[in-house]
Amino acid sequence: MDSLEQFGDIDIYLFDQLLRRRLVPGMRVLDAGCGRGRNLTYLLRAVYEVFAIDADPGAVEVVRELAAHLAPHLPAANFRAEPLESMSFPDACADAVICSAVLHFARDDHQFDAMLNGAWRTLRHGGVFFARLASSIGMEQRVQRMDGRRYLLPDGSQRYLVDEALLLAHTRRLRGELLDPIKTTVVQDQRCMTTWVMRKT
Repeated sequence: MDSLEQFGDIDIYLFDQLLRRRLVPGMRVLDAGCGRGRNLTYLLRAVYEVFAIDADPGAVEVVRELAAHLAPHLPAANFRAEPLESMSFPDACADAVICSAVLHFARDDHQFDAMLNGAWRTLRHGGVFFARLASSIGMEQRVQRMDGRRYLLPDGSQRYLVDEALLLAHTRRLRGELLDPIKTTVVQDQRCMTTWVMRKT
């Protein structure tokens, strides 16, 4: 089996968490905003107990088909079409929550908080929260404010952008503990993507 077949198109920063054994087989992992499952191929193959939600029913159907092929023991009810801010999974049900390229689609502060709180409540104490999201870090002069924290990016997209101060404030509010320093990648002066990894204390 080659690496693409084994890992799929996994986010390289999530792959880093696997290498450091913060996510290990047997853990209950919730992909909160799974899309079409780009981060789930390895987790399904490696006998994690996988759960996932996405607001797009078509994307969830693709993930159900992927799971039926790679992990047929998992029930279809583990994969649900519902918004992040009102997930039906119970509190503290997951050992790890992945929230990759999702939170920056928030319309405003209220929805961002609701999405973040929705993901956080499903994480057990001591669990790992992994998020990748757009930010203004390193590109403050190249983004144009539209409304509140909604910005127009040089790549033409509009996103809800966080900065370091906001992420640290949310970390304190949630009583989280940073597992890594906040890290940001500048993508050829078009956008910035920030990695935010916490433990629930």
